[in-house]
Amino acid sequence: MRKGRDLRKDFSDLRWLTARHIKLFFKDKQTFFMSLITPMILVALFVLFLRSVYLSTLAASLPRGFELPDRLADGFVAGWLISSVLGACSVTLAFCSQTIMVSDKVNGRIQDFRIAPVKPTVLSVSYFAATCFSTLLVCLVCLLLGFVYIAACGWYMTFSDVAGIVGNLLLSTAFGALLAVIVEHFLRTMGAANAAATLVSSLYGFVCGAYMPVSQFAAGIRNAVAFVPGTYGTVLFRRFFLRGALAEMEKILPAEAVAGIGDAFDFQFYFFGNPVSPSACFAVLAVSVLLLACAYIAIVALGGRKKRGKRRGK
Repeated sequence: MRKGRDLRKDFSDLRWLTARHIKLFFKDKQTFFMSLITPMILVALFVLFLRSVYLSTLAASLPRGFELPDRLADGFVAGWLISSVLGACSVTLAFCSQTIMVSDKVNGRIQDFRIAPVKPTVLSVSYFAATCFSTLLVCLVCLLLGFVYIAACGWYMTFSDVAGIVGNLLLSTAFGALLAVIVEHFLRTMGAANAAATLVSSLYGFVCGAYMPVSQFAAGIRNAVAFVPGTYGTVLFRRFFLRGALAEMEKILPAEAVAGIGDAFDFQFYFFGNPVSPSACFAVLAVSVLLLACAYIAIVALGGRKKRGKRRGK
């Protein structure tokens, strides 16, 4: 009976703390708008010049004498844009929403939580859960707006593609949230937290191939990017968003041309020259999430032991 009451109390504390973190994130307009830097950069770049660059690259990949219908070309490029937004935002948004934990350290609120009858593990899980929920909510809004935009340009996705996108978004969000809570667990000032969030928001888009295809990088950079687990989440988004459009292209273009387009736009990703299958991409991302989860559990457990040791020493 006592164990059951303890579990109910832990769940109640977790629910309250998670709701509190989420409310603070969306209430802080500065932090919330800072989290939108990456999608705003991508949309601005796309509107200003990337759309024409992608269309030109697509046209240059076609064999002589072949042309694509405007709706097919526009739908393909629109899918590439939304896959880029989701691939980057699933990580960058997590770092911005996770600054709530650092803010609690700076303001001393986290000490109040620790004095209260709240388990340290529940508090740690609440930060992760809030980061996941906040990041996922914003990404889902971006996804819905992206679906509307793709439908206006040219829709070629199937139900299985949409299901794959949602599933990959959940996994990518978990990866981004775990990475954020681990990194920001060691930060003690808001300056450091904001710097980390800004750095990730600015650079991660390049690392995961959101701003430009990884295939356009130099060989050394391509090989280095292949070791970044988040890149495989972006590749999976490319697979689901572009698969239908490429299948439609196969009806009017030679198979070699379609394969070349897939390579140029990261539909097919390579690890040191070897093609990586979608199942392998999923496995890399899933294993990365598992390893990060284990690392966070170990960090929280070690931190709890150190604090208990200090208390005993006193």
